Parts: sequence; structure tokens; C-alpha cells
Amino acid sequence: MSTVTATLTTGTVVSITNGRHEWTGDEPVAAGGTDTGPDPYELLLGALAACTCATISLYCQHKGMALESVTASLEFSRIHADDCADCDDDASGKIEHIASNVEIKGDFDEAQQKRLAQIARRCPVHKTLAQGVQFTDRATF
Repeated sequence: MSTVTATLTTGTVVSITNGRHEWTGDEPVAAGGTDTGPDPYELLLGALAACTCATISLYCQHKGMALESVTASLEFSRIHADDCADCDDDASGKIEHIASNVEIKGDFDEAQQKRLAQIARRCPVHKTLAQGVQFTDRATF
């Protein structure tokens, strides 16, 4: 189980902690923030990118594969459903989309390359986002 706590410090700046580490989040200036840290979507993408890289690294270690480097670049966007050629749903409105590019360097044969591409999509955060999340929300005063 993972627990993270964010506390508003000033304006839109939040101090985030998991009890062992602290980091900062903020909104960009264009959204009324001061841009002193990544915005919430960048934090989300960072979690997915970190999980992807770590999952590939652990897989290569487990299989004895010589991984030189792995870099995951992600981009979040909202697209109109009408513009989504690959979507199953004809619903109107917008669809949230994450485009991922994972660069994996090492001496891999074709079968290993294919497997590593599959592994990149199997990190726990990717699977959670792809399957959807159920929320239990509570506000206390």
C-alpha cells in the first residue's frame, strides 16, 4: 500500500510527502500558479515513467539481460472523441490520452525486443491506469 500526503503551502504550491521523501507540486503560471514544481499531470506522468523504467530494469536483472539504459517519455493530452480513430467508444466529448515512447538500449535479439516492449506496458502503474481506479472520497472539516 502506498500513501502520499499533499499539503497546500501557498497559492497553488503543495508540499508532498510519503513519509520518507518530500517534493513539490504547483500549477504553471498560465493556470494561476507559480510553476515552482511539476503540475499534477506531470507528477502522474512521472510516476508512470518511473514505474516503466524500473519494471524494465528489474525484468532485465531477473532474466540476466544486459540493459544499457531505458528512458520513458510520456505526453498527456485530451482529444475530441470524434478525432480518435483507434477508440472503441463513439461518445462525444473528450478522451484523455497518454502517448508513451520507451527507449530501451542494450544488445537484445528480436524476441527479447518484442518481450521488453510488452513488459513496458505491464508496469503496475500502467496496468492501474489502463484498468481504471475506484475511488473512496471523503472530506473532513
